Amino acid sequence: MKIAESTENYLETIFVLGKQGRRVRSVDVANKLDFTRPSVSIAMKKLREKDYIAVDSDGYITLSESGLGIAESMFERHMLISNWLISLGVEEETALEDACRMEHVISEQSFEAIKSVIKKQT
Repeated sequence: MKIAESTENYLETIFVLGKQGRRVRSVDVANKLDFTRPSVSIAMKKLREKDYIAVDSDGYITLSESGLGIAESMFERHMLISNWLISLGVEEETALEDACRMEHVISEQSFEAIKSVIKKQT
């Protein structure tokens, strides 16, 4: 099942914010993505309905097992692609922006092939 790019972005953002050692709320996601709070609130409701996240009574967000799997996959793609582009001589800012777009459209087969080549080179 294909997951919407926006869903992947929200889940990855929650994951990244959580990796920074903080508890995540909708306002944190809105600030990180520079989105309005109402937009993020609607998105969080949809993520809850799809069982990608849970929100406790204090408004803190945790990723479900399926949400975490998607977030980790997107994060791995983002890191691998951006680092690869940087190693090829692409400026960091451009590499990060390009990786953010590429991580959502590249097939699993192509990603695994790139990953395999990169691992052989290191």
